[in-house]
Amino acid sequence: MAVFEGTFANTSSLRFAIVIGRFNDLITEKLLAGCQDCLKRHGVNSDPHGTQVDYVWVPGSFELPMMARQMALTGRYDAIICLGAIIRGQTAHFDYVASEAAKGVAATSFQTGVPVVFGVITAENMQQALERAGIKSNLGWNYALNALEMANLMQQVQNAQPYKQTQALPHSDENQFPQSEETIHSSNLHQESSS
Repeated sequence: MAVFEGTFANTSSLRFAIVIGRFNDLITEKLLAGCQDCLKRHGVNSDPHGTQVDYVWVPGSFELPMMARQMALTGRYDAIICLGAIIRGQTAHFDYVASEAAKGVAATSFQTGVPVVFGVITAENMQQALERAGIKSNLGWNYALNALEMANLMQQVQNAQPYKQTQALPHSDENQFPQSEETIHSSNLHQESSS
């Protein structure tokens, strides 16, 4: 058997799409900066005019899955990163948007076979969101690491050689194998001549 584990090396051939929600852009721009920094430090050219990363801006987190799916269906990307920020307000809107964004991103991965990273911060308030987007740590870095690892892992799995199955023959006994017509005819002649 084999063990597959993603690495962060050999990134020069990988292509990524980053889909960013414009709503709460104070947060999403910081997540994007952390994401770009991680990709760059791992050998990916994150320049928007380069050949490795494409950027797509959508109105908000609710629209992330639809655009991620469209990008995945092109077949051009090894992984897609969705960046967004949903901050709880006074109504249940937060719950609906967060739930649908999470389900949509997961469905996109399952349906297309392309790793799609759920890089959406869900926070109770702006302070919590800011802490996760750079004040304490920038989760954008983690989202990019996840994308790098999954892209590499998918390549390993897709390039793996299939196992050769060898079927052990049962204990040799002439009664276990079907006889050809020639063998049966020869056997009948032998029986006739000996009687």
